[in-house]
Amino acid sequence: MTDALSRLLRTRDWLMADGATGTNLFNMGLSSGEPPELWTVDRPDNIRSLYRAAVEAGSDIFLTNSFGGNAARLKLHEAQGRVGELNRIAAELGREVADAAGRPVVVAGSMGPTGEIFEPMGTLTHRMAVEIFHEQAEALKAGGADVLWVETISAAEEFKAAAEAARLAGMPWCGTMSFDTAGRTMMGITAAALVDLVTKLPNPPLAFGANCGVGASDLLRTVLGFAAQGIEVPIIAKGNAGIPKYHDGHIHYDGTPELMAEYAVLARDAGARIIGGCCGTMPEHLKAMRAALEGRPRGPRPSLETISETLGGFSSASDGSDDAGPTRERRRRRS
Repeated sequence: MTDALSRLLRTRDWLMADGATGTNLFNMGLSSGEPPELWTVDRPDNIRSLYRAAVEAGSDIFLTNSFGGNAARLKLHEAQGRVGELNRIAAELGREVADAAGRPVVVAGSMGPTGEIFEPMGTLTHRMAVEIFHEQAEALKAGGADVLWVETISAAEEFKAAAEAARLAGMPWCGTMSFDTAGRTMMGITAAALVDLVTKLPNPPLAFGANCGVGASDLLRTVLGFAAQGIEVPIIAKGNAGIPKYHDGHIHYDGTPELMAEYAVLARDAGARIIGGCCGTMPEHLKAMRAALEGRPRGPRPSLETISETLGGFSSASDGSDDAGPTRERRRRRS
């Protein structure tokens, strides 16, 4: 029996993922510095509402409230002993919402980075990272997650450790990195390097791609970099809703639903098969994205000029494939 995500990918040209977790929870009252994972137990109705809003907006996939649910991250809140409980319940709540959707909806168990640095610059070893991810993966599996969703990774070593943990848990997985430093991840990984890594893994992901970063334009430039490698593994695009702005003590993203609708169509045409939003992406963005994906025919692969004219300029002149530094361009917005 195949997994739920593979079944959907076989029958659909594109799938829509969900939007932001943190942004939506902040709007529900989550305080800055408060770990959202604890809301899974303390305020489960809010987490149900988070999941349900994504499904009602048209998402085929939504991520569980478990991004920082590994022992290394929870240790910062003296909750490292609650990995099993928090991840299992996050997935159970997701399973409850997905099963009531009336259509196939994939529950993706979110697994963010450990926050630790690998040897020799840091103290994290491959074995330790695998153990951290495996503990979380088993809990998400126990709660009924369909697939593990490893996201916002910057180091190849961490991506490999998560892949090994998924294998040990007997779970299908997807993996995305965040390309936020002149077309590279914080640890220097390029789009081409991630494709090379994915193709060589003994336990490759069902889909891979990019999330978060510095804006939708940059993310789509990275997606074009994936597609240029000719890889057959489905590509994920999960870009932020515009650029963050600090206002009245809170971070706001300036991307409108109309802008995210344009982004979604461009992502599909650039080669992505799983399209969602990251920071700042609310249900109203998702509804506009779904309507655009359903209502607008597939177009040619967009050029960099088309992307920048539609979504705004790139944050750097380099896409990471050369040694150029992060020279910033002036951002443009089409009115």
